[in-house]
Amino acid sequence: MNKPTSIDDECVIAAVLATKASVKSRALSHMLDRFTPSQIASHHIEHPPTLQECERMADRLELTAMNVTYVGARDYPTMLLSDPSRSPVLFWRGDMTALQQRRVGVVGTRSATAAGRYMASHLSFDLAERGIAIVSGLARGVDAWAHKGVSVAHMRKSSPTTLGIPVGVVASGLDVVYPKENLELWNFVSEFGLLLSESPPGTAPEAYRFPMRNRILAALSEVLVVVESRAAGGSMITVEEAQKRDITVMAVPGSPRNTSSAGTNLLLQQGCAPVVGVDDVLVALGLDTRSEHPPIFDSRPPLLAQDAALAATMAGDALTLDQLVLRTRRDVLDLAFALGRMESLGWVVNNGGWWEVLGVQSQSGYGGFHGIESHVGD
Repeated sequence: MNKPTSIDDECVIAAVLATKASVKSRALSHMLDRFTPSQIASHHIEHPPTLQECERMADRLELTAMNVTYVGARDYPTMLLSDPSRSPVLFWRGDMTALQQRRVGVVGTRSATAAGRYMASHLSFDLAERGIAIVSGLARGVDAWAHKGVSVAHMRKSSPTTLGIPVGVVASGLDVVYPKENLELWNFVSEFGLLLSESPPGTAPEAYRFPMRNRILAALSEVLVVVESRAAGGSMITVEEAQKRDITVMAVPGSPRNTSSAGTNLLLQQGCAPVVGVDDVLVALGLDTRSEHPPIFDSRPPLLAQDAALAATMAGDALTLDQLVLRTRRDVLDLAFALGRMESLGWVVNNGGWWEVLGVQSQSGYGGFHGIESHVGD
């Protein structure tokens, strides 16, 4: 993490201005086009920051290892400067140069299925292996699994090229981790990438801040991939923000029986390009899809031998429990326990009573059964 050794006075004043309810965000953004934060504080607002307010803010920023940028500062993200809804002040931890990489937003429902978690992590891993930064919101579900995929790429460092890094855009203050179970991910993003928020230190994750966060997430993305989403919700708000900015939106096809894929399937019906593997996203970015050493990543625990045999029997088909009984001639209770074990490990998924295998990734996609034999346990 890049800890601020000394905090610029203009940054401190900008941070205090961001806390002033009397200073509207849009007005502050316009003023920063013409004036420095200190000029605004001295001559252009009714209640300027006091010395005590500035000292308290400087102490808090230093204590929480938080940096500040603002419209007009040299390190303000260039892709946000012309955005119609840009944030006048941004708080950040990590490395702002992360935004110089190619960037793909990966978003989706908080209630991700096993298939959604699998796709989010594997796709993000593959993109990171190819030097693509992953932008997400660090929420539960798809967002968290996207950055988990990036973290695995950084742990393994199997690529000789520069890895893509994580970019997290959050709704709360950077010192207010939400959800709390993502603390480890927040620390990973801060250390290896960029953690960003328009909310001042100490800001709680209030509901209205999440749609506002989504516009920043969309604006930072060159391509936005929706892994799983219901027909309405935060992911679809992010889609709307991306479409306003002419950012390419792509969607992962899902089972029509899965309500968590209702939104993504709707996007596909409306003409969004499908994503079934990393090559689809690389093409959308205008990049070469060829790879001399396609990455192999599977973080799931190995299967017991009898469960691996069941997976091999199921490969390529969606089957009900009754159909599996007929196909395997095994006891229904035995099969139910086996499927429960496999689902808890992320090897199978149940969509409305139909069971499907989640195979190990191949170079072209994620639905196949390639390589599962190498993950069989004793």
